[in-house]
Amino acid sequence: MRIIVESGATKTAWKSVSSDGNVAEVLTEGLSPTCLDAEYIGGIVRKAIPALNPEGKTVRQIVFYGAGLVSEESSAPVRSCLEMWCPFAEVEFHSDILAAARALFGDGSGVVAIMGTGSNSCLYENGQIVKNIRPGGYVLGDEGSGVALGRAFLADLVKGLLPEFIESEFLAHTGLDYPGIVRKVYREQAASAFMASLAPFVLSHMDEPYVRSMVRDCLESFVKRALSRYAGFAGDKAAACKVGVVGSFGCACEEMLCEIGREYGLEFVAFLKSPIDKLVKYHCGYGL
Repeated sequence: MRIIVESGATKTAWKSVSSDGNVAEVLTEGLSPTCLDAEYIGGIVRKAIPALNPEGKTVRQIVFYGAGLVSEESSAPVRSCLEMWCPFAEVEFHSDILAAARALFGDGSGVVAIMGTGSNSCLYENGQIVKNIRPGGYVLGDEGSGVALGRAFLADLVKGLLPEFIESEFLAHTGLDYPGIVRKVYREQAASAFMASLAPFVLSHMDEPYVRSMVRDCLESFVKRALSRYAGFAGDKAAACKVGVVGSFGCACEEMLCEIGREYGLEFVAFLKSPIDKLVKYHCGYGL
C-alpha cells in the first residue's frame, strides 16, 4: 500500500492506494509542523491512518507534501508520528509548492501559484523548480491568499473603514467584537486559518465596489510582486507566461485573476481546488 498526503494550513487530504488499485480518502485538519505541537499532530495521524487502512495492510511508502517543510528538522514531528503507525514505510517529504507543480504540469513547465489559506509560487521548468520567490508567511507576505484578504478586511474593520452595513452584517454573522477579534488574531492558535476563514464572507460581497476593490488589490499584489517576475528568471519565456493555480481561494477568484493576468501578459491556464487526485495519478498512474 502507498499513501499520498497533501497538507495545507487548513486541511490535509490523505489517499491510500492498495496493490489492487483500491483508493481510500480521508480529510483531516491541516498539519503545519512549524505551527503545531507534536501532540496535536499525533492526534491527526492517529485519526487518519486507521481510516485509510482499516485492515492493517503493510504500508510500503508514504509521500507527504506539506506547507512549512523547509528542512529535515521541520518534518521531524510528522515523520515520527507516521513511522509509529507505519513502521515499514519509506517516508519522503516534499514541499507544498512541488505538490502544486506536479499536479498542474507533471514534469512539464509553467508558473505555479498556490492560492489557498496562504500563498506561494515558483517557476517550474521540465519537472524542476528553478526559482521560488519566498512567500513570507501571513505576517510578511502571503499576498493573493485567503489570509491576506481576511487580514485586509479585519484591518479596515478595526479602523472603521468598511461600509457600515457590511461591518454590521459581519459582526452579527460571527458574533465577534473588537476584543474577540484581537484574541483570535494574537492569542489563539492558527490565527492564519481564522483570517482565511473570513474570505468566503468577503467574496460574497463582490458586487460592492469597496469589496471588489479590496479583492482586486489582494490579487494584483500577488501577480505584481511574484507571478509577473518569473519571466526574468526563465529559460523558457513562453512557459513563464502560463500560470496554473492550486487552491480554493484562487479558484473562487478565477475570473478576476484572468482579467488581471492579461494586463500583466500572463495566461492562467489551469485551476485546481486541490492537487491530491493529480498527485495520486503522478505517483501511481491511476486515472483519477
